[in-house]
Amino acid sequence: MKRRSLLLGATLALPVGAVAVVADSGASDEEALRDVPELLRNSLPQPHQVLVALDLRPGINSPSHAARELSRVLRQNRRDGTRMGIGLGHGLFADASRRPRQLTMMPSFAGDVLNPAQSHGDALIQIAGSTHQEVQAAREDVVAALTAWQARWQIVGFRAENRTEYGKPLAMNPFHFQEGFGNASGDRGIADRALVRADQNEPAWAVGGSYQVVRIIRLATELWDKDPVHEQERIIGRRRDGRWLDGTPTGDEPNFAADPAGRLTPLDSHVRRAAPDRRNPPPIVRRGYSYDRGHGDRGLIFSCFQRDLAAGFKTVQKRLAGEAMAKYQLTTGGGYFFVPPPGDAWIEALFPA
Repeated sequence: MKRRSLLLGATLALPVGAVAVVADSGASDEEALRDVPELLRNSLPQPHQVLVALDLRPGINSPSHAARELSRVLRQNRRDGTRMGIGLGHGLFADASRRPRQLTMMPSFAGDVLNPAQSHGDALIQIAGSTHQEVQAAREDVVAALTAWQARWQIVGFRAENRTEYGKPLAMNPFHFQEGFGNASGDRGIADRALVRADQNEPAWAVGGSYQVVRIIRLATELWDKDPVHEQERIIGRRRDGRWLDGTPTGDEPNFAADPAGRLTPLDSHVRRAAPDRRNPPPIVRRGYSYDRGHGDRGLIFSCFQRDLAAGFKTVQKRLAGEAMAKYQLTTGGGYFFVPPPGDAWIEALFPA
């Protein structure tokens, strides 16, 4: 049977309860109040997570039923201390007029080798918690309870040395560097970067939601570890402990314009390519995790949220082309998704009676 194109989709962030923040400083406070999706509410992510990509089972022809089931099952299996999420993917929108304007399938960028078995999917749920056992038990319960969905791929992640410093959520990545310094601080800053506003010409139901990018990036850790630390630091553009190469204090932002030739911070370093003006950072919120699947397959589950996919991830990705770190990494999977606003109102909007 040919599978019908449906209206649902895939990734992280189903809300349970709400934290109100101002998402649009140009509107009145009452008009601008938006609930932050659950997985973005606290600036410090949970230390463990699992992502599970789902496809609709063959023969399922009721997107309304499938959407409600997924939302209900996540709520019923939410455990104390865990955060759960759902998002929407391109392939499940039969009606283009209701699809978020920038939501497409994630393309293969230069240097990517996307494995179809580790990419895309009709839905991607995320479960985050304080222990690996906790999130795995919740995953098993959720997947077992779903009748309209089947697993496509999954990946488990963790945040080593997960903590907050300088008002930012930091963690140690597999290259032994601290990351997370570029994130916004607090719910207000997160909402400003991540949540869709009413003036963006998006479908009304999408206001308060967020575009999400997931990238599974395999890192050549053995090759990396052969390089001396000072060379690694020039490739990244920071010291391992987060200090800037030009002497700028760790919690401050350097002025790269004062180093136009890249004598102190190389022009092709990761931090300089990603954000050439550190005082005007990219409008994204990162929620990355490390992974280790054994047999040398280690890397990052890069995840970022933004209200504008073109101004956020896509712009940064273009700038990163040709960076010095490119030879140490290979993106093998992931996808673009749209996180709906908290609650189930989006289901009613997408599937009117």
